[in-house]
Amino acid sequence: MYKIDVLIPAAGKGTRSGLDYPKTLFKIKGKEILLYIFELVENINSKPTIIISPEGEKDINKFLLSHQKKAELIIQKKAKGMGNAVLQYEQSLNFKNNNHLLLIWGDVPFIRKDTISKMIKNHFDNNNDFTLVTKVVDKAYTLLKRDLYNNITKIIETREEGLSPLPGERDIGLFLFKKEPIFKILKEDLNHKFGKSTGEHGFLYIIEYLTKNGFKVEGLPIANNNELRSLNKISDLEI
Repeated sequence: MYKIDVLIPAAGKGTRSGLDYPKTLFKIKGKEILLYIFELVENINSKPTIIISPEGEKDINKFLLSHQKKAELIIQKKAKGMGNAVLQYEQSLNFKNNNHLLLIWGDVPFIRKDTISKMIKNHFDNNNDFTLVTKVVDKAYTLLKRDLYNNITKIIETREEGLSPLPGERDIGLFLFKKEPIFKILKEDLNHKFGKSTGEHGFLYIIEYLTKNGFKVEGLPIANNNELRSLNKISDLEI
């Protein structure tokens, strides 16, 4: 039996959105993004782990109380990037109990249960080490590269490389992976670990090192346009 924990990095302050509270609590049709995510993953793990900022702790606790939801909250003391946020999961009480981690960004409200089900099925059927959901778009801020045999080789974060978004295949902020190799790589001193633009500890750079070392990485191009939407500016979520 495989054990899957759910990790939601939600330490974003919503600065670019003009919010004075965690952007994962932004409401769409009267419902917080975080509530959409809870409903999405409740059949996988009813008590996910959420990475929060010190400033957001009060608001997140208020949300949990008002909706009668349970979660393990871990504080990322300083915003040092997504890779650093994921590493905070080592503090979780569940860290040693779960073999696989489902990672979903805290600002993506429109991912479907069917998409997650397909990702999980492919991950275990194919014995993947790392599985992500993708879509081909006109402007990819994270650009997934494949070789002639359709194997993923790496993901380029265009902002960190000083590039404009390019046509191609991108991730949607949804991943499932075996815990051990990913946390090992995140701790190593590797090229591209820190973004050239932000200086933050990234996450997607690990794809290149997984594939180079023989780990099995699969990208599933099954997302629809709505699933691509995340909250950077309020207009990003207008339907």
